[in-house]
Amino acid sequence: MITKRIIPCLDVRNGRVVKGMNFEGLKDVSSPVELAKYYSSCGADELVFYDITASAEGRKLFTDVLREVAANVFIPLTVGGGINTLEDFDRVLKCGADKVSVNSGAIKDPDLVYRAAKLYGSQCVILSCDIKRKDGEFRVFAKGGREDTGMEAISWIKKCVSIGAGEIVVNSIDTDGVKHGFDIEMLKAVCDAVSVPIIASGGAGSVDDFISLFSSLPKVDAGLAASVFHYGEILIKDLKNELDRNGIPVRLV
Repeated sequence: MITKRIIPCLDVRNGRVVKGMNFEGLKDVSSPVELAKYYSSCGADELVFYDITASAEGRKLFTDVLREVAANVFIPLTVGGGINTLEDFDRVLKCGADKVSVNSGAIKDPDLVYRAAKLYGSQCVILSCDIKRKDGEFRVFAKGGREDTGMEAISWIKKCVSIGAGEIVVNSIDTDGVKHGFDIEMLKAVCDAVSVPIIASGGAGSVDDFISLFSSLPKVDAGLAASVFHYGEILIKDLKNELDRNGIPVRLV
């Protein structure tokens, strides 16, 4: 049986890990290199590194910090932020990334997903989708949740999967940082629409939230969280032991 993955997320701004609520009110947390070392050694299955202001600021992802993070982790590393061209894919992969997450860049140029999948393989191309409820539908947002694209999220995800996206990160802006549980309704809609691996992001506040996620939506492949891991509110080893006790397959530390 395929094990469920637990993935900490490093939201990086100006070389530091930050965290907020509903994509706003960002506060300094720690050094990305120190956190990466910690997660690599304590049982995380993968690590996500997002340069969260690269797209909004119209610049390329900071590669110096990324190189240092990649040099200190021994688990798969997904990197995103300011990915707009095949050259950006190439640059972060050469810095040590295993997979590349694209969001605003795909919105501007959907063909980027197709071309990257052809060149690097679908398993390398991760569509990160920031979604918020608006006017009775799930709406795609760009530039770190700052800009409403007007696109309906489920049809957008289906399109990107059809042209090569190999995995989907579903970021619920409505539940981000609130710690009241994952957005089950939104995630179910995505699970029903596509068959590629799905990573749930936004809302984790307790071990029970992860148990509820995987129990209610068996098609979800991974749970991603930030602050509950960063602040030690949930220890990954304890989380995995509890998931195992509840019959949810995980890679035990």
